[in-house]
Amino acid sequence: MDIIEKTRELGKLLQKEESYIKMREAESKADADEKLQELIKEFNLKRLSINVETQKTEKDGEKIAELNKEMQKVYADIMSNENMKDYNNAKQDFDQVSGRVMAILQNCIAGEDPETTDYTSSCTGSCSTCGGCG
Repeated sequence: MDIIEKTRELGKLLQKEESYIKMREAESKADADEKLQELIKEFNLKRLSINVETQKTEKDGEKIAELNKEMQKVYADIMSNENMKDYNNAKQDFDQVSGRVMAILQNCIAGEDPETTDYTSSCTGSCSTCGGCG
């Protein structure tokens, strides 16, 4: 199938995209950051503890609140880590490219002209009302 070959070519082009390369480099740095990885493990353990507490028949509201507070603190530490910031920024940049590619493909599947269809971001800047970046 010619279309499958062309899709593979598109995949190769995406992996050569500068924003993709930067995202992968930032991901590697984040993965190698021992402090960051410890924070992520701690966050996951806090989340697991909250799940265990909320599943109990007799819930301890104070304990759940304290665990939530601790988890939020760890989350803030994770998000303030320079390697995590770099990764998030790089991922956001690549997500814009890949979102545009996907939107163009979806528009073509819906019958739009492949030569003129495009994607325009409708980001309001508020992640609380977001349907997804792209």
